[in-house]
Amino acid sequence: MSNVVVLDNGAGVIKAGIGGERDPTAIVPNSMGRPLSSKKWLMADQLLSPDVDLTSATARRPFDRGYLINPDLQSSIWSHIFSNLLKITPSHSSLLLTEPLFNLPSIQRSIDEIVFEDFNFKALYVSDSPSLVHLYEASRRPYGLVSKAQCSLVVDCGFSFTHASPVFQNFTLNYAVKRLDLGGKALSNYLKELVSYRSVNLMDESFLMDHVKEELCFVSLDLPRDLQIARKPGKDNLFRCTYVLPDGITHTKGFLKDPEEPKRYLPLYDEALQQVAEEQIDMDRLENTDNSEDRNRRNGSKIDLTKNEFGLTNERFLVPEMMFRPADLGLNQAGLAECIHRAISSCHSHLHPVLYESIILTGGSTLFPHFAKRLEMDLWPLVPDKYRLKITTQEDPILGVWRGGSLLASSPDFDAMCITKAEYEELGSARCRKRFFH
Repeated sequence: MSNVVVLDNGAGVIKAGIGGERDPTAIVPNSMGRPLSSKKWLMADQLLSPDVDLTSATARRPFDRGYLINPDLQSSIWSHIFSNLLKITPSHSSLLLTEPLFNLPSIQRSIDEIVFEDFNFKALYVSDSPSLVHLYEASRRPYGLVSKAQCSLVVDCGFSFTHASPVFQNFTLNYAVKRLDLGGKALSNYLKELVSYRSVNLMDESFLMDHVKEELCFVSLDLPRDLQIARKPGKDNLFRCTYVLPDGITHTKGFLKDPEEPKRYLPLYDEALQQVAEEQIDMDRLENTDNSEDRNRRNGSKIDLTKNEFGLTNERFLVPEMMFRPADLGLNQAGLAECIHRAISSCHSHLHPVLYESIILTGGSTLFPHFAKRLEMDLWPLVPDKYRLKITTQEDPILGVWRGGSLLASSPDFDAMCITKAEYEELGSARCRKRFFH
């Protein structure tokens, strides 16, 4: 069988490798960046080099709001990946490619042109993410419910969107898919705004703030309590962390001042220690010594623009909170739990019990600590009493889609599922695409 290149073409991160392998060869940003000190644009893996200073770097992405808007830039990034990272010859290979749900026909035509006319791939198969996640999870547990019922609900928290997608017999039920217009990019932008308003202007630091978000943010399981703790001064504030900005001389990357600091809040989430912590909070609330004059003095002392660092407190859990309560931030959207409930309710009633018991979380944002636990807490009140609820987070939520694609690419039926270059040239993009059923 010929080599099959599996390309999970995310708007934020590309995962690329050879079908049949367990892990992709390359996991790189789907973007280009130009550092302030350079005239040269860096792309994909070059942005991950430890020697590159990306402070205030200009970023260019081929995707915007979840859709491909710059095919030429995407083609350049793919070319770099195929030549320098995978070291493959496209004309001797087939391609399995993921694309966003509800992709526009004009964008599909552009992608087909890149695949067959720019790179001359032998054959192409296009899939959506949920069906590949379902396939991988079913293969991991052949005697589990997902495999036996051939049914699951995949919650994909991506870079631009979050989708709740019912999957039945390896096909995504498009009519029941519900979308939340929030993803990793929106969370990073919100973190930028909070830090820039309170501490130091970091609105132009896209790469840096992605790192801050991934290192420090977590999902709150008790928002009123955590907001109370976040107001406390000094070491009593269990959420306070200090992040050191790159200075371009001694260090080109940002880092945590104290690597142990982000973990100080964890006793609050340990059931054995939680009661003690809550009693302490109640005592503090009764004393109520936090008058406005003290608060203003503390706020004034923590903002020092001459320092090459900034502190975070409640930003750490307010940013992921967007996913669960977007209405609190003025966004006219349902939260993630309501989104899942609506997706399941849009399916036939016979599927409801299986879907509630087969929720699979994938995508980078599901890596926030306590994400699945909070989703379960929010979802329970919406689930009918006669149904069970089970939420599973993939073992590696960033690679789940790619691994499903690798599994499909190595199956004996894969070649028959593809459209060939000859078929594309004879029939055109639109007619060939009908083979993919989505």
